[in-house]
Amino acid sequence: MASPAKTPDPKLRLLLVDQGDSRLPGLQAQLGAAGNVELQQVDDGMLLREMLLRQTWDALLCAHNVPGLSLQTVQRQLTDLDLDVPLLILADSGDEKPVIRALKNGARDCLTDRQLERLLPALEREVNEARLRADHRAALEMLKGSENRFRALAANLPGMAFQLARGKDGQLRFLYVSEGGHKLLGLKPHELLGSANSFGRLLDVIDPEDRPALEAALAESAAALTVFNWEGRIRPRNQQKAKWVNLRSSPLPQEDGSLHWHGIATDITRSKETETALRKSREQLAELSSYLEAAKEEERERIARDIHDELGSILVAAKIETALLAGKLPDAAEEENTLRKKALSIEALVDQAMGTASRVARELRPGILKEFGLQAAIECQAEDFAQRTGITCRFQCEALVDGGGELDEATSLALFRIVQ
Repeated sequence: MASPAKTPDPKLRLLLVDQGDSRLPGLQAQLGAAGNVELQQVDDGMLLREMLLRQTWDALLCAHNVPGLSLQTVQRQLTDLDLDVPLLILADSGDEKPVIRALKNGARDCLTDRQLERLLPALEREVNEARLRADHRAALEMLKGSENRFRALAANLPGMAFQLARGKDGQLRFLYVSEGGHKLLGLKPHELLGSANSFGRLLDVIDPEDRPALEAALAESAAALTVFNWEGRIRPRNQQKAKWVNLRSSPLPQEDGSLHWHGIATDITRSKETETALRKSREQLAELSSYLEAAKEEERERIARDIHDELGSILVAAKIETALLAGKLPDAAEEENTLRKKALSIEALVDQAMGTASRVARELRPGILKEFGLQAAIECQAEDFAQRTGITCRFQCEALVDGGGELDEATSLALFRIVQ
């Protein structure tokens, strides 16, 4: 029901429904003490409706015997226009039935011409009560609007909003669950709210393996007043496939010693499936990387073996032949001496090639790594680096594994490649 709009103007607006002006002097005399009062008079139904629509009124003073404008007609117009305007009846000492009927239908008071001294107190009382009713209706409308907004928000959340309470006895029960619980859990709101142990209905659909983690997370949240965050599997009613859900809420202690959690439960099945697929992809990538690395190591080993066995043998034979040739050349003649120097130079080049071949083969597949382990292989690598660059390189190695044991071959090889 509508009510007079509040304005900063303190004027008291009264509408008199009466014929003639016989009551005006008495009313004006009583209202004069009120100060700023606006009093207008109508005696026609059409004019009454127009005046009610034109502006707001604090109260209506209605004579009970206006020709063509009965009390019931006035009350009907107020009802039709949805106005909560106090109606005070000004009655004569005649027929009381219309007055009684009007009072039963909502008129606030009835005054005779001899009781006009009660007019101001009655107006003050009724106007204040009308304003209180208006404030109450406004508060209810705000509450209703807030509730509707909350319900609309909860209904469109991707999951279930909930309020969970733990009493002083430790019993857990739901105080509120949104409609999303039916889609998420397969349980309707009244099924989760219908009993003192309503939390047990949630436990019934949670995978038995995940229940201890849920109870532990709740206990930790209650003890430390920290955010409750749990992920686990549920098996909704009438659904064969399990779902992954995330429950997240914040605890709020109550004055009576109980504890309330306000939060949301969301379906994270897709996220978990994506996470699983990503993990499998990473595992496959790691396997592929390991396979490629193993293939490279096999190729390195083959090349190193060819260098050692084939090229090494050729270089050794060339060195022997060069040494024999240099030994057969005499030292006397100058020309022959030049030939001997050339032979010795070739022998030196062969030695250099043998050293390079040995180093390359060792870098491709260090035999020392297999024979003596990672520490010896790194020490050898450090010595080679120092010889090639002239930079002093010292290597110190603690126990590579607990207890002083040896690393496996793949790990040792990977570490050696990093050092290289």
